[in-house]
Amino acid sequence: MGLPIADRLASPAGRTSLFYFTLFLVPAMANPYLPIWLSEQGISKEQIGTINAAPIFVMIVLNIIVGRIADRASDWRQVIIFGAIFGCLAPAGLFFVEGFWPILLVWSLIVLPFQAISPVVDAATLRMCRRIGVEFGKVRLWGTLGFTAATIPAGFLFGWFGAAIFVPMILVASLIRAATSLQLPLFRSAQGAQPKLIDPHAEIEPINPLIATKLKELWRPWFLLPLIGAALVHGSHMLQMSFGALLWSEQGVSPAVIGLLWAVAPASEVVIMLYFTPLAKRFSARHLILASCVFALVRWVGFSMEPPIWGYALLQILHLGSFALGYMGIVNFIANWTSEDIAAQAQSVFVMIRQIVTVIALSSFGFIVASIGTNAFLVAGGIAVAGGVLIFISLMLMSPKRELSETSGST
Repeated sequence: MGLPIADRLASPAGRTSLFYFTLFLVPAMANPYLPIWLSEQGISKEQIGTINAAPIFVMIVLNIIVGRIADRASDWRQVIIFGAIFGCLAPAGLFFVEGFWPILLVWSLIVLPFQAISPVVDAATLRMCRRIGVEFGKVRLWGTLGFTAATIPAGFLFGWFGAAIFVPMILVASLIRAATSLQLPLFRSAQGAQPKLIDPHAEIEPINPLIATKLKELWRPWFLLPLIGAALVHGSHMLQMSFGALLWSEQGVSPAVIGLLWAVAPASEVVIMLYFTPLAKRFSARHLILASCVFALVRWVGFSMEPPIWGYALLQILHLGSFALGYMGIVNFIANWTSEDIAAQAQSVFVMIRQIVTVIALSSFGFIVASIGTNAFLVAGGIAVAGGVLIFISLMLMSPKRELSETSGST
């Protein structure tokens, strides 16, 4: 029989799941409604792209530093809590600022802590899950559930109160995230896990030479290309994340319906989170990332056709493949081929690459949307195709059969 509910919630996995539930509350509200709020503040589409890109540009420099600090700390928990608490202070500043530059500064201070701790949370949680025998996807899915749970009521609140409700929602969500960070477990010790007994007479397994133990070993082409490819397919989502709701609003879709449409995407992620382990045992991580590129291409081409509401809903379901499958694939790919000593730094390297792509995408999509409207989604589809090409090249450089033999049983 399983553990009682109270014991599950008090376990390391349960406490981490609770934090994941709150981790994405701010993005859940900001992704669809920040562009609308900014537009009502008199900010142009080009400036909206810059405001979205600026904090990510700063994190390109800081990510590796944060990852190194987290790996060298006695536990990853310390860095996560610091970032969550710091991130709950800045939203109050939005009550007092007007104009492009002041909003840019305050919004950057809101986003930076989230961007800094996200790869640390993933690295710490995945390592802990493997240590205590819990599927990472079943912990991570609580982030998706939290995102979904916040998106739907946010849409109705936005519809009832208008753009004035945006800043209070962001502030409350940031405070909740900071509060739940305080109950996180010690990831390295994995409280509640049964220590493995080591037979002193057993032979020590040789270290797989493919596993990177130093950052410089991450630059091997077969390893680096999937990082860039996954970053490109993620970058293709920036058009929808930054301008999707605004484009829908301009087409006459109400805020409440936008909230429901937006919730369809993260809700679909649950399928991948629950069933990723069987997929990972059957297919290599790189094949799964390649599949996400195909899902993205179909989704963005569909968006460019401006379908009816039910068509948008169907295309939003494809988020389970375009985003969730690629995200789970790349996180596991990195964990499979890096040692725990550089866990957070390795995830941060990918995030750094992803952020470079994201900054370029966000900075460009503002001008592209202003010029060609929804046809910009065809550009997003081309970006996803480019990512798929790089992953295919990696598969040619290193046999996936070898990868599957080394990672069978991993999550």
